[in-house]
Amino acid sequence: MNEIAILATAFVLLTVMSVPLFVAVGLTTALALFLIDIPYTLLAQTGYSSLTPFPLLTIPLFVLAGRLMEVGGMASRMIAVATNLVGAYRGSMGLVTVFACMLFAALSGSGPATTAAIGSVTVPAMKRDGYDVPFAAAVTASAGALGSLIPPSNLMIIYGLVSETSIPRLFLAGLIPGVMVTVLLMITTYLIARRRGYGGGGDRFTWKPFLKATWEGKWSIGAPVLILGGIYGGAFTPTEAAGVAVFYALFVGLFVYRELTVRKVVEALRFTALLTGILILLTPTLAFGQLTAFYDVPAAVQHGITQITENPILVMMLIGVFYIFIGTFMESLAQIVLFTAVFLPLVTSLGIDPVLFGVFTVITCEIGFLTPPLGANLTVAARISGISIERISVSVLPFILAYVIGMMVLIIVPEITLFVPDWFYGDAK
Repeated sequence: MNEIAILATAFVLLTVMSVPLFVAVGLTTALALFLIDIPYTLLAQTGYSSLTPFPLLTIPLFVLAGRLMEVGGMASRMIAVATNLVGAYRGSMGLVTVFACMLFAALSGSGPATTAAIGSVTVPAMKRDGYDVPFAAAVTASAGALGSLIPPSNLMIIYGLVSETSIPRLFLAGLIPGVMVTVLLMITTYLIARRRGYGGGGDRFTWKPFLKATWEGKWSIGAPVLILGGIYGGAFTPTEAAGVAVFYALFVGLFVYRELTVRKVVEALRFTALLTGILILLTPTLAFGQLTAFYDVPAAVQHGITQITENPILVMMLIGVFYIFIGTFMESLAQIVLFTAVFLPLVTSLGIDPVLFGVFTVITCEIGFLTPPLGANLTVAARISGISIERISVSVLPFILAYVIGMMVLIIVPEITLFVPDWFYGDAK
């Protein structure tokens, strides 16, 4: 226990000193190896093995596909479809933002990428429509987080690799929760907009403009159909689907919409490299996760929590509170890699499906996207809107509540999450 206290103190101190997370975890892991006299080669071995799984290619490919679709004109056409579908009602532009983020989430797999793609168009539009800027940024940040819940999802891929859970099952499990959270975000947006009198100008919904926008955006709408249809139709694996998405985005951007240029493609590659550079966290966090077994951390956590309660719902609530707290200062990828190994044995011992726990974990990570000081989506929204993260943090609180409500519903009614994958693949139990 003294060794665990030393390691915990070292990690907290390094984090407080603003040492990059992968360095903090790496140094703490090296210290742990020294304390229990294990060769440092474990870090090198884990570094090699952590980056060799083929499904990891899915993450940069989906990020690249999403960026190409954004700069190639597909995102703007999705927004046009959403705008004509929603019509001119109170909070209409906010509702368009949420709906468009849901559509784009099926292309990018990333919360920050979805926020950047949709927010760069809708935040200026909400400003022109008289929306309070912090509210507009909060809508965009919270809706952008859907990129990590609605399949394909980069966080689900990482969870699937760490927990050895079927990635296609995880993708299917995210469908209904993704739609449910979308509805909760739209309700929250509408209630606040109606109370403050935002929006309401322009034309009401009619079929002709909507059908015209849908026809013009058919290539954009066809992208998630191709990607998800190909995966579940057995045409290709999720990794192959990501490659198909890149070529589809290039084809549409170059030859159909003709908005892609060499400069935009290079910029998309740069964006992808920057965003997926976070994968550097895999090496130290996986090594640290392996060390938890040496210290019997999962067994200690299981004993400690079951001493409090063995009720699965209450256990999930306790884990949810911990995840939301830890997500305020820890990257979602590191959070999943570090703590899945700790909590998954506990929840499976209580009869909780690993697929359900995966979706639950991703939702808690989405809340982490919206909480300072880290708050990846808040950072992106702040850059787009030109205001401080502090101002957005206050406005985003009602939307965090919507995510918490969604999380509670999934805990209490697990069938919402498991129905689609169990129907499609059969009950894994």
